[in-house]
Amino acid sequence: MDILETENDLIVKADLPGVDLKDVDIRIENGTLSIKGERKFEEKKDNGGYHRIERSYGSFVRYFSLPDTVDPDKVNAAYKEGVLTVTLPKKELAKPRQVKVEVMSN
Repeated sequence: MDILETENDLIVKADLPGVDLKDVDIRIENGTLSIKGERKFEEKKDNGGYHRIERSYGSFVRYFSLPDTVDPDKVNAAYKEGVLTVTLPKKELAKPRQVKVEVMSN
């Protein structure tokens, strides 16, 4: 998983190749983002057998504590080509802003 922070958002990206979207559950509860899912084992029905299995199968879960700056009501997720992207927008108060300060001479 990768976590990226931009000026307006926190972005979580997870590689989930071979995981069907219906087997993924994304929730925010008590300031925690949870991503749960399951990669099911692909059984081949031919006469051949596996020589080696290195990919992991089964259930998985990841938890991330979210800062108070995230607006949980505006979170969205997209799943494309095996990559899950969860975008967590920052609250307006948490976004950087520029204030011009004038210097007065005495």
